[in-house]
Amino acid sequence: MKIQFLGAAKMVTGSNYLITTENEKFIIDCGLFQGGSEEENLNKEPFKFEPSEIDFAILTHAHIDHSGRIPLLVKEGFTSSIYATKPTVDLCNIMLLDSAKIQESDTQWENKKRMRAGKPLIEPLYTSKDAISSLNNLKPCYYDELVVINENITVRFSDAGHILGSAIVEIWIKEKNKTTKIVFSGDLGMPNKPIINNPSYIEEADYVIVESTYGNTIHENLETNVLDLIKIINDTSMKGGTVIIPSFAVGRTQELIYELNNYYENNEEIAYHQRIPIYIDSPMAVKATEAFMENTYFFNKETKDRILSGDSVFEFENLKYVSSTEESMALNKVRFPRVIISSSGMATAGRVRHHLKHNLWDENSAVVFVGYQANGTLGRLLLDGKKEIKLLGEEIAVKASIHSLKGFSGHADEPMLLDWLSRFKEKPKMVFVVHGENDEQVQFCSTVKNNLGFNCIIPNLFDEFDIDYSGKTEYKELGKESMEENLIVEFQSLVDTIKGIQNRNLSIKFKDIDSKKYFDIKRNLNEIKDNMMDLSRYLDNEKKS
Repeated sequence: MKIQFLGAAKMVTGSNYLITTENEKFIIDCGLFQGGSEEENLNKEPFKFEPSEIDFAILTHAHIDHSGRIPLLVKEGFTSSIYATKPTVDLCNIMLLDSAKIQESDTQWENKKRMRAGKPLIEPLYTSKDAISSLNNLKPCYYDELVVINENITVRFSDAGHILGSAIVEIWIKEKNKTTKIVFSGDLGMPNKPIINNPSYIEEADYVIVESTYGNTIHENLETNVLDLIKIINDTSMKGGTVIIPSFAVGRTQELIYELNNYYENNEEIAYHQRIPIYIDSPMAVKATEAFMENTYFFNKETKDRILSGDSVFEFENLKYVSSTEESMALNKVRFPRVIISSSGMATAGRVRHHLKHNLWDENSAVVFVGYQANGTLGRLLLDGKKEIKLLGEEIAVKASIHSLKGFSGHADEPMLLDWLSRFKEKPKMVFVVHGENDEQVQFCSTVKNNLGFNCIIPNLFDEFDIDYSGKTEYKELGKESMEENLIVEFQSLVDTIKGIQNRNLSIKFKDIDSKKYFDIKRNLNEIKDNMMDLSRYLDNEKKS
């Protein structure tokens, strides 16, 4: 068996790993390379494998640096299944199409320049049609569900706590009458984050591939950073300035909305006219928020309880979602105190670049970064103290205050990564450290060796390693007692959910109802009733037996 590192090796982008066994070839993730021109040029390189020969793929989560080359993969001949969690599938329906539109737009822009220069025209990496076609390959799964790919390979997804639907992947591979278990951490999150559950712990593995984005960093406290953000908003507002927050449309934006909702909903003494207008200016973020609400099953208990109590966690009175281009442009025609949360999170594309162009020169304004900024991105340049930047064809002086609130990060820091690795009951044969920049990886790998005594390697891009067959971690079926305990917990959760709905005031008025909304709601209610009847019949049969 071999594993080859085709992305996110000594870099934080382009996740892609190829596993070749005596019977199968499959990949984990197929991400877009993002950052500077050197990284992005890797997208134009051919795959290091023949897409038509790949038997299946596994996707850890929807972020574009993990999913963004899936349309290209399908375009070039891949026809098999891509296994991912249900929220990941739903979010990819939004993100891959958005990525395709960016590819088409960027190519159109480049070709205008090429025509004027007499150069040959280029094709987009993939088109919207390619993206739509690739969605048919995605197969939704649930956490803790055992997915039997074939007689040799079994897969299980566990919650990685990074974004909604993000997964740690356990893979059992039978070869030469032995079973080897490989664990991919995916992108691990921090505990006690809003909306999503804490990362799961895995206890057994022969080989581990672990991310290291913040492998030499200790994050700031999230609660402290929320207060810092509120202070920045209030201080900037007092000066008449604008707060620009470049934010990832999926995950980070929803967390920001949730935290700001908490602040304003719990501070009724703040009069309406004193509440700073907050604009979510990202069509993809709007769609992603809708996808979140279609997957509340995957939320943590606190968020579920708030929804059951009647709280609209992604809505509050001074929040406005902006979809149209005209509305977005209007935000920069009149100056008044406000917060604009817009993608992309690294300011490499999207509407946020226009808002930065109109506000970076204003010393009364502020820019707040709430996520990782890769080398070569505009976000990294601003954090590094660049005093003048070229943006949308203009030289812009940087006079706005620049802030970085790392407590909002969706990635695990060094203590969390070490804690996650320490939960393995026996030492893995090897830990491969990926998805990190050089300084973070070298220090983290050294710490893993010294603190945990694990064998540790930092692969180079395109490195390939042989994995032996002396595996010891065959999948163990749950005992009957464990199965019973797990189901009782699930049944109790179902009962609690029903009680929560019953306790609410059901004198609901469906405002602006139309025939489509009516039939959508009616269909959902009928599906729930149908599933409940199936469950009731099953329980009756169990009782009789």
